[in-house]
Amino acid sequence: MSQPTTRHLAVRKTARLVELGSGVARPEECWIVVHGYRQLAPRFIRRFASLDDGRRRIVAPEGLHRFYIDEDGGAHGPEHRVGASWMTREDRAADIADYVAYLDEVAALLDREVGPEAPRIVLGFSQGVHTVARWIVSGAAPAPHTTVLWGAPLPGDLEEAKASRRLGGTRLVRVHGAADPHDSAAARARDVERLAAWGLGAQVLEHPGGHRIDPDLLGGLSTLSR
Repeated sequence: MSQPTTRHLAVRKTARLVELGSGVARPEECWIVVHGYRQLAPRFIRRFASLDDGRRRIVAPEGLHRFYIDEDGGAHGPEHRVGASWMTREDRAADIADYVAYLDEVAALLDREVGPEAPRIVLGFSQGVHTVARWIVSGAAPAPHTTVLWGAPLPGDLEEAKASRRLGGTRLVRVHGAADPHDSAAARARDVERLAAWGLGAQVLEHPGGHRIDPDLLGGLSTLSR
Protein backbone atom coordinates (compact mmCIF):
# COMPACT_ATOMS: atom_id res chain seq x y z
CA MET A 1 0.00 0.00 0.00
CA SER A 2 1.33 3.44 -0.87
CA GLN A 3 1.85 6.15 1.74
CA PRO A 4 -0.65 9.04 1.96
CA THR A 5 0.39 12.15 0.06
CA THR A 6 -0.50 15.63 1.31
CA ARG A 7 -1.30 18.33 -1.21
CA HIS A 8 -2.61 21.88 -0.89
CA LEU A 9 -5.36 23.40 -3.00
CA ALA A 10 -6.16 27.11 -2.94
CA VAL A 11 -9.92 27.64 -2.66
CA ARG A 12 -12.18 30.65 -2.35
CA LYS A 13 -12.97 31.64 1.24
CA THR A 14 -15.34 34.38 2.41
CA ALA A 15 -13.87 36.36 5.30
CA ARG A 16 -15.84 38.50 7.72
CA LEU A 17 -14.95 42.08 8.68
CA VAL A 18 -16.77 44.18 11.26
CA GLU A 19 -16.38 47.96 11.22
CA LEU A 20 -17.01 51.06 13.26
CA GLY A 21 -17.02 54.40 11.48
CA SER A 22 -17.69 52.88 8.07
CA GLY A 23 -19.45 56.10 7.06
CA VAL A 24 -16.38 58.25 7.72
CA ALA A 25 -15.22 59.07 4.20
CA ARG A 26 -11.92 60.74 5.15
CA PRO A 27 -10.89 59.40 8.55
CA GLU A 28 -8.00 60.90 10.47
CA GLU A 29 -6.93 57.37 11.49
CA CYS A 30 -7.64 53.83 10.35
CA TRP A 31 -7.39 51.11 13.01
CA ILE A 32 -7.12 47.41 12.23
CA VAL A 33 -7.83 45.46 15.42
CA VAL A 34 -7.07 41.74 15.46
CA HIS A 35 -8.79 39.53 18.02
CA GLY A 36 -7.42 36.67 20.08
CA TYR A 37 -8.14 32.95 20.23
CA ARG A 38 -11.81 31.96 20.74
CA GLN A 39 -13.05 35.47 20.03
CA LEU A 40 -15.26 36.78 17.23
CA ALA A 41 -14.94 40.11 15.46
CA PRO A 42 -18.50 41.37 16.28
CA ARG A 43 -17.85 41.01 20.01
CA PHE A 44 -14.20 42.10 19.93
CA ILE A 45 -14.89 45.37 18.16
CA ARG A 46 -17.20 46.48 20.97
CA ARG A 47 -14.08 47.05 23.06
CA PHE A 48 -13.19 49.90 20.71
CA ALA A 49 -16.49 51.76 20.74
CA SER A 50 -14.92 54.61 22.72
CA LEU A 51 -12.66 55.37 19.73
CA ASP A 52 -15.63 55.66 17.38
CA ASP A 53 -15.89 59.46 17.48
CA GLY A 54 -16.47 60.29 13.84
CA ARG A 55 -12.77 60.72 13.10
CA ARG A 56 -11.70 57.09 12.82
CA ARG A 57 -12.45 53.98 10.85
CA ILE A 58 -11.98 50.82 12.89
CA VAL A 59 -11.90 47.44 11.16
CA ALA A 60 -11.92 44.09 12.95
CA PRO A 61 -11.07 41.18 10.63
CA GLU A 62 -12.08 37.76 11.88
CA GLY A 63 -9.97 34.61 11.92
CA LEU A 64 -10.77 32.21 9.11
CA HIS A 65 -11.39 29.22 11.39
CA ARG A 66 -14.57 29.15 13.51
CA PHE A 67 -15.45 26.47 16.02
CA TYR A 68 -17.77 25.78 18.96
CA ILE A 69 -16.10 26.72 22.23
CA ASP A 70 -18.57 25.03 24.58
CA GLU A 71 -17.51 21.47 25.42
CA ASP A 72 -20.51 19.73 26.96
CA GLY A 73 -20.36 16.54 24.92
CA GLY A 74 -23.74 17.03 23.28
CA ALA A 75 -25.01 18.22 19.94
CA HIS A 76 -24.33 21.87 19.25
CA GLY A 77 -27.31 24.19 19.08
CA PRO A 78 -28.06 27.91 19.01
CA GLU A 79 -27.20 28.25 22.69
CA HIS A 80 -23.60 27.13 22.18
CA ARG A 81 -20.95 29.79 21.82
CA VAL A 82 -18.73 30.12 18.76
CA GLY A 83 -15.19 31.46 18.56
CA ALA A 84 -12.56 31.86 15.88
CA SER A 85 -8.86 31.16 15.55
CA TRP A 86 -6.15 32.46 13.28
CA MET A 87 -4.25 29.18 13.24
CA THR A 88 -3.24 26.09 15.20
CA ARG A 89 -0.09 23.98 15.01
CA GLU A 90 -1.76 21.81 12.34
CA ASP A 91 -0.65 22.79 8.83
CA ARG A 92 0.53 26.04 10.36
CA ALA A 93 2.60 27.33 7.44
CA ALA A 94 -0.41 27.26 5.11
CA ASP A 95 -2.64 28.97 7.68
CA ILE A 96 -0.06 31.70 8.30
CA ALA A 97 0.29 32.33 4.56
CA ASP A 98 -3.51 32.52 4.27
CA TYR A 99 -3.97 35.08 7.02
CA VAL A 100 -1.03 37.18 5.86
CA ALA A 101 -2.65 37.38 2.41
CA TYR A 102 -6.03 38.07 4.01
CA LEU A 103 -4.73 40.99 6.08
CA ASP A 104 -2.94 42.36 3.02
CA GLU A 105 -6.37 42.42 1.36
CA VAL A 106 -7.86 44.26 4.35
CA ALA A 107 -5.14 46.93 4.09
CA ALA A 108 -5.68 47.21 0.33
CA LEU A 109 -9.43 47.58 0.87
CA LEU A 110 -8.84 50.53 3.20
CA ASP A 111 -6.49 52.11 0.68
CA ARG A 112 -9.14 51.85 -2.03
CA GLU A 113 -11.97 53.17 0.11
CA VAL A 114 -10.34 55.98 2.11
CA GLY A 115 -6.90 56.38 0.56
CA PRO A 116 -3.49 55.70 2.10
CA GLU A 117 -3.08 59.12 3.72
CA ALA A 118 -4.72 58.40 7.09
CA PRO A 119 -2.24 56.81 9.53
CA ARG A 120 -2.77 53.10 10.11
CA ILE A 121 -2.84 51.80 13.67
CA VAL A 122 -2.69 48.00 13.95
CA LEU A 123 -3.56 46.39 17.28
CA GLY A 124 -3.24 42.68 18.00
CA PHE A 125 -4.61 41.14 21.18
CA SER A 126 -3.42 37.78 22.55
CA GLN A 127 -3.18 35.38 19.58
CA GLY A 128 -3.66 38.47 17.46
CA VAL A 129 -0.19 39.67 18.56
CA HIS A 130 1.43 36.75 16.74
CA THR A 131 -0.89 37.32 13.80
CA VAL A 132 -0.10 41.00 13.27
CA ALA A 133 3.62 40.53 13.91
CA ARG A 134 3.89 37.85 11.24
CA TRP A 135 1.75 39.91 8.88
CA ILE A 136 3.84 43.06 9.24
CA VAL A 137 7.08 41.13 8.82
CA SER A 138 5.97 38.93 5.91
CA GLY A 139 3.12 40.79 4.24
CA ALA A 140 3.09 43.09 1.23
CA ALA A 141 1.25 45.99 2.87
CA PRO A 142 3.33 48.97 4.04
CA ALA A 143 4.23 48.90 7.72
CA PRO A 144 1.62 50.77 9.76
CA HIS A 145 2.29 54.00 11.59
CA THR A 146 1.91 52.21 14.95
CA THR A 147 1.66 48.58 16.02
CA VAL A 148 0.18 47.73 19.42
CA LEU A 149 1.09 44.30 20.80
CA TRP A 150 -1.38 43.65 23.62
CA GLY A 151 -1.29 40.70 25.98
CA ALA A 152 1.21 38.35 24.34
CA PRO A 153 4.90 38.18 23.37
CA LEU A 154 6.23 38.27 19.85
CA PRO A 155 6.16 34.91 18.04
CA GLY A 156 9.43 33.00 18.14
CA ASP A 157 9.58 32.30 14.41
CA LEU A 158 10.20 35.81 13.06
CA GLU A 159 13.16 35.98 10.69
CA GLU A 160 15.65 38.39 12.26
CA ALA A 161 16.69 40.33 9.14
CA LYS A 162 13.12 40.81 7.91
CA ALA A 163 11.80 41.57 11.40
CA SER A 164 14.46 44.21 11.98
CA ARG A 165 13.69 45.90 8.68
CA ARG A 166 9.91 45.71 8.70
CA LEU A 167 9.27 46.31 12.41
CA GLY A 168 11.76 49.16 12.23
CA GLY A 169 9.23 50.96 10.06
CA THR A 170 6.48 51.04 12.69
CA ARG A 171 6.19 52.51 16.15
CA LEU A 172 5.93 49.57 18.55
CA VAL A 173 3.82 49.69 21.70
CA ARG A 174 3.83 46.69 24.08
CA VAL A 175 0.83 46.49 26.45
CA HIS A 176 0.34 44.02 29.30
CA GLY A 177 -1.90 43.58 32.30
CA ALA A 178 -0.32 43.48 35.74
CA ALA A 179 -2.54 40.49 36.56
CA ASP A 180 -2.33 38.76 33.18
CA PRO A 181 -1.34 35.09 33.62
CA HIS A 182 -0.81 34.67 29.86
CA ASP A 183 1.84 37.40 29.46
CA SER A 184 4.62 36.77 31.94
CA ALA A 185 7.41 39.10 32.99
CA ALA A 186 9.89 36.61 31.53
CA ALA A 187 8.17 36.73 28.15
CA ARG A 188 8.19 40.51 28.19
CA ALA A 189 11.89 40.55 29.07
CA ARG A 190 12.62 38.25 26.13
CA ASP A 191 10.79 40.64 23.84
CA VAL A 192 12.91 43.54 25.06
CA GLU A 193 16.09 41.53 24.46
CA ARG A 194 15.05 40.42 20.98
CA LEU A 195 14.03 43.89 19.90
CA ALA A 196 17.28 45.33 21.24
CA ALA A 197 19.24 42.72 19.28
CA TRP A 198 17.41 43.88 16.16
CA GLY A 199 18.20 47.51 16.95
CA LEU A 200 14.59 48.23 17.92
CA GLY A 201 12.67 49.28 20.99
CA ALA A 202 9.07 49.50 22.13
CA GLN A 203 7.06 51.69 24.41
CA VAL A 204 5.88 49.48 27.29
CA LEU A 205 2.53 50.19 28.97
CA GLU A 206 0.81 48.38 31.82
CA HIS A 207 -2.78 48.33 33.04
CA PRO A 208 -3.92 46.90 36.40
CA GLY A 209 -6.15 44.16 35.02
CA GLY A 210 -5.75 40.72 33.52
CA HIS A 211 -5.97 39.29 30.01
CA ARG A 212 -8.30 41.86 28.50
CA ILE A 213 -8.54 45.17 26.67
CA ASP A 214 -8.46 47.79 29.40
CA PRO A 215 -10.72 50.72 28.43
CA ASP A 216 -8.78 53.35 30.35
CA LEU A 217 -5.44 52.42 28.80
CA LEU A 218 -7.08 52.13 25.38
CA GLY A 219 -8.37 55.66 25.78
CA GLY A 220 -4.80 56.80 26.38
CA LEU A 221 -3.79 55.28 23.06
CA SER A 222 -6.22 57.48 21.15
CA THR A 223 -3.44 59.91 20.21
CA LEU A 224 -1.03 57.34 18.80
CA SER A 225 -0.77 58.91 15.38
CA ARG A 226 -0.09 62.41 16.67
